[in-house]
Amino acid sequence: MGAIKGLLLDVDGVLYQAESALPGAASALARLREAGFPSRLVTNTTRNSKAGLLARLARMGLDVAPSDLVTTGEVARAALARDGARPFLLVHENLRVDCPPEADEPDSVLIGDAGPGFTYERLNRAFRILIEGGRLYALARNRYFRGADGLDLDAGPFVAALEYASGAKARLLGKPDPAFFLAAAASAGLDPAETLMVGDDVDADVLGAIAAGFEAALVRTGKFREGDETRAMKGGGRVLPSIAEVVDEVLGRSPVR
Repeated sequence: MGAIKGLLLDVDGVLYQAESALPGAASALARLREAGFPSRLVTNTTRNSKAGLLARLARMGLDVAPSDLVTTGEVARAALARDGARPFLLVHENLRVDCPPEADEPDSVLIGDAGPGFTYERLNRAFRILIEGGRLYALARNRYFRGADGLDLDAGPFVAALEYASGAKARLLGKPDPAFFLAAAASAGLDPAETLMVGDDVDADVLGAIAAGFEAALVRTGKFREGDETRAMKGGGRVLPSIAEVVDEVLGRSPVR
């Protein structure tokens, strides 16, 4: 990792799991700051607002500045404004504060991990907008994440269901969309070729980042399952036990130190 000069870090599954920081995560962030090593936290988590996520991280002892956290909610607000879209929001109640206002007469659907908001009635309303030609925007299409008591469905299966039923093709706004990675790196003044993306999701984090021109590493925490390491390495990624070991390697060999 001698050429690595900056990091993009996934949040859920890399820094914390459920309501607890993962071992070594707080000290890893502190060591990056002390070394003056640029980084951004990038997340597809859509069950919480940016302010709520920052507060949650702080409760876990993870000190993160607002400018260091890039969320799909803020990216979506800007993207839909540029498109002049009038959305129906199929998102979690906690995320609405970060999203564009819901339109009285929507011409599009914005979908994230709505959790208990994935009712038949709301899914069917989204379907009717799309079948009439509405645009579909997806905050993420992750298949699952690790919750407090096991693996939980994420937004991806519901995005796929709406695509299948309506024939619409979702425009992805979060990882692994290359624009999301590139915008996060640009906000820290980082060159993708010298930036390492660290995550627990082979597809969204590792292979997505590599396709966008980044280096990438998979950690064996969060949603990691045996066999994921084979896919990650085959795609050109590295595999390390946790964020603590990633930071050890990067700071031990980086020219920044």
